[in-house]
Amino acid sequence: MPSFICTTCGVGHAPSDTPPAHCPICEDERQYVNARGQSWTTLAELQADHTNDIRELEPGLWGIGATPQIAIGQRALFIPQPGGGILWDCTPLITEAAIAHIKAQGGLRAIAISHPHFYSSMVDWSEAFGGISIHIHEANRPHVMRPSDRIRYFAGDRIDLGQGVTVTRAGGHYVGSSALHWPGADGKGVLMTGDTIMVVPDTRWVSFMYSFPNLIPLPAREVSRIVGTVDDLSYDRIYSAWWDRVMTSDAKARVQASAERYIKAIS
Repeated sequence: MPSFICTTCGVGHAPSDTPPAHCPICEDERQYVNARGQSWTTLAELQADHTNDIRELEPGLWGIGATPQIAIGQRALFIPQPGGGILWDCTPLITEAAIAHIKAQGGLRAIAISHPHFYSSMVDWSEAFGGISIHIHEANRPHVMRPSDRIRYFAGDRIDLGQGVTVTRAGGHYVGSSALHWPGADGKGVLMTGDTIMVVPDTRWVSFMYSFPNLIPLPAREVSRIVGTVDDLSYDRIYSAWWDRVMTSDAKARVQASAERYIKAIS
């Protein structure tokens, strides 16, 4: 049985003979149901007319997206490391070309996901690399549409994935929304945030929202709390979940300035 994938949010659901009646991820107020109605695809259908877009973003970091764009158009991030690397967030599409590229870089030892909108085809990604663990915060368990024994739910505010990589529960967008910290090849630090801390089109700034498509803001206290969850981490750059949403320098100071600007605007 196929895992049907919602064409609006790109999240894979539990295998079934027929498409689900609705997508709970899209019906949540943080997302939206397409005005043309609910529709579905499958991984096999996507593989027939899409390719993985693989780009080196900086030394030791690769982006993996899809062409043409699928659903909300995010790209995953891959950190090669000795003994297997880390895949941060997922895309609905996984191809033999992407698998071969990652294996040529040493393979994967774990997947970690920022929040439900990027669950995508996470189980297929895991199984393509021997059933590696998928790390998701416990608070986001109710939003998992395709349960799997590959998923490892973590509690608390931070987990250590080894070789300098940690995942911090930041909250905000979802209670369990998380950010990944990687030292970077230069040691200055990189924060990967999904859209919990969102790099905006003017990439000198970030923003914070309960729902981006529905323009629902977060309160000042929550914005301050989010920034505080990563305050002990050193980071110079931020990668949000899209190709063009990257802050390339001085990120920690810019996050603080962005939070101050946001709080001033809503006060």
